Formats: sequence, structure tokens, C-alpha cells
Amino acid sequence: MIILGIETSCDETAAAVLSDEGTILSNVVLSQTIHYEYGGVVPELASRAHIRTLIPIIRESLSRASVELSDLGAIAVTFGPGLVGSLLVGLSAAKAIAYALDRPFIGVNHIEGHLFANFLEHDDLRPPLIHLIVSGGHTRLIHQPEMGRYRLLGQTLDDAAGESFDKVAKMLEIGYPGGPQIDRLSEQGDECFVDFPRAYLSGDSLDFSFSGLKTAVLNYLQPLDGDQIREHLADIAASFQAAVVEVLVEKTFRAAREHRIETVAVAGGVACNRRLRRELKQRADREGMTVRFPSPLLCTDNAAMIAAAGRFHLLQGDRSPLDLNAVANIDMQPAPAA
Repeated sequence: MIILGIETSCDETAAAVLSDEGTILSNVVLSQTIHYEYGGVVPELASRAHIRTLIPIIRESLSRASVELSDLGAIAVTFGPGLVGSLLVGLSAAKAIAYALDRPFIGVNHIEGHLFANFLEHDDLRPPLIHLIVSGGHTRLIHQPEMGRYRLLGQTLDDAAGESFDKVAKMLEIGYPGGPQIDRLSEQGDECFVDFPRAYLSGDSLDFSFSGLKTAVLNYLQPLDGDQIREHLADIAASFQAAVVEVLVEKTFRAAREHRIETVAVAGGVACNRRLRRELKQRADREGMTVRFPSPLLCTDNAAMIAAAGRFHLLQGDRSPLDLNAVANIDMQPAPAA
């Protein structure tokens, strides 16, 4: 079946079309720039932007895929987690299309969507897997013993990795979103310039915490004047990034060793980070393991991954009711069945 995917969980308005075989026919993503001046996503502005742009984005995705609405076999859409106002825009559009066409409708967990980004590009990827999901809103380690089954091993107890990048970038006054800015700066910096703390938590915990690191950066910057910060901007950025990446890499491979998993799959916006990719690849090579990443477009929030997850569930016979509601906070639970 040809599937239309819709993603509006935060500040990307996205629509994609998958073929009968599950290959990407189109994947259109519009990132909302209105939030840049605020240094973070403003929920009300995000939902209003989705209202203005979603229908044109859906039309563009259908046009690029050379399909008509009548060609669609099903519609998949993110129902959570995310910003409720933004989620409701996508849900409402998906329900309307499904009802008008009398087509199956499936709600997709946004986190599960990120997991499916790697399956879209790596045909040989098979469970069991350890997934590291790192984005602006999520930092999670997930064990996948088989398709459709997941176990949460660890997650952030406060700021997600991407959120900490954004907040530190705001402290450094280098712009939003913070991840790409810090990644770019760090390439010219000395990662040993500041010995920022690494939060491993107690015992063998696979949870994450980045709020203490964020505070450590703030405390380091407070006695410095603007000239001192600008002189060592790249060094500070590199030192902060190294602290985040070290913990992400160490806990990911600890989880893989504990569960005797040989393949790690990484997804989410922070999976674009060049240092994270290098460190994970080097560690996997040393330990005789494999690590997989999606291409950059599929790392960030997009609708192709939502369509892929929806396709899997539809092929299992799953359907969602048209009264499915948006859910702001949810782990790995699927949408309620129709």
C-alpha cells in the first residue's frame, strides 16, 4: 500500500509518501525559523505555523511522489509525544484525509518513528538491537529484541542531550538551534580546554543527566567577560560537546555489552553530530561491533520515519480509531487500537 506520513510533533512540518514496497517516494520537511529569535521553540507559534503550512507540505509531498490522494492506501501520523497543539494539527489533517478517502488510519509513537529511520536506509538491519535516541526532546536507550518489541533501558532524568546543546548555545550567544552551531565551532576547538563534569550517576545506571553539565558551563562563564568568552568560544564549545558525547558513547556500549548485542542503531537530531558519529564508530570498531546511523534528513523529525513505523503496524493489522487524541508524554506504547 502507498502510505502518506505526517509529522507535526514540534517545530518541523513534514509529510512523506512511501511506496508499496516501503521505499521513500518523497520526504518534505519544513523547519520553522520563527523560533530562532527566541532561542527555543514557542509552542503556540509552532502550532499556528503548522496550520498555515501543513496542507501545502502534504500537496508538495504528493506531487514529488507523483501520486494523487486517491492513490493512497493508508495514512500514518504522529500522535505523541510532543507539543499537544502541534500534534493536534497533524492528527486533525490525517483523520480528515482518512475519513474522506475511507482509508486505514494509524497513530505512530514519535520515538518509535525515530527507530524506524535506520530501517528505511539499512536493508540488512535486524533485531536484536540497542537504539540510542538523541534529540532535542529525547535521550533514551532502548533494547529491541525483535520487531515491534521494545524495552526502555535508560533515559534522561532532566535535560535531553539536544536541549542541553540549545541551552549552552544560548549561554554562548551563538544562535539556535544549538546543536549544529556547537558542532561547527567544536571542530576548531580544544576539547581539553575545560574539564567539564561527566554525569554517570550511581552504580550501573543507564540513565542520563545533563542539567549538572549545563550548570557547570554557566558557572564557568559567569566570571568571564565577553572578550574572554569570544577568544575561547570554540574551546568552550568543544569541551562541552566532549562531555556530552563521552557519556552517550560509554552508556550505549555498556548497554550493548550487558545485553550481548552486536549492533547499535543511533537516531534523532543529535545523531547528526560529527563527534558523536566518530566516537561511536571508533568504539564499535575497537569492540568488534556495528553502529548504524540514518542520513541527516532522517535524523531530524521527518514524516518518512512515521510512515515507515505506520506501515509496519498496518501490515500487522493494527488500526487507530478516529477519536485518537494527542499525547504530550508517552514512552514506547503504541496508539490505542480501533
